Amino acid sequence: MTTWRPHPHIRVVAIGLHWRGGRLLAAEVRDDAGRVKGVRPLGGEIEFGESWRAALVREFGEELRIDVTIMGEPLMMENVFVHQGSTGHEVLFIAEVAFPDGAFEGQERIDFREDNGEQVVARWFDLADLDVDGGPELYPTGLKDLLLQPARPSTEE
Repeated sequence: MTTWRPHPHIRVVAIGLHWRGGRLLAAEVRDDAGRVKGVRPLGGEIEFGESWRAALVREFGEELRIDVTIMGEPLMMENVFVHQGSTGHEVLFIAEVAFPDGAFEGQERIDFREDNGEQVVARWFDLADLDVDGGPELYPTGLKDLLLQPARPSTEE
């Protein structure tokens, strides 16, 4: 098992929201003892000179070996957090993504490896089961509240 710590600089990240039957695809986040402490939608760091859209498509290609379609404009979020005593800081582009027809159909979980070789398990979670006593947290903190907000009214007339 790899011991992960936040990077000592601000990271710019793109994450994708994929829904199946009202449930969100998210990867398990583990503490140093290997216990699941939360879940996080898939995605990763935007590379220098790369757009958030290109980064999101690249990350799903690297992790799941599929080409996703980005649906609409992103939500933006700042995330300052502490993991195992180390502080992290991210600015996130968060967008809904569609999978190719039939991708992972019938699978309840997806197993893949990160660039560092770490084995990751992703599953679909009901938002009602996240951020509650006895359930895993949804990371980044505050994402659940953001997703449950009513749609913003359009400023176009």
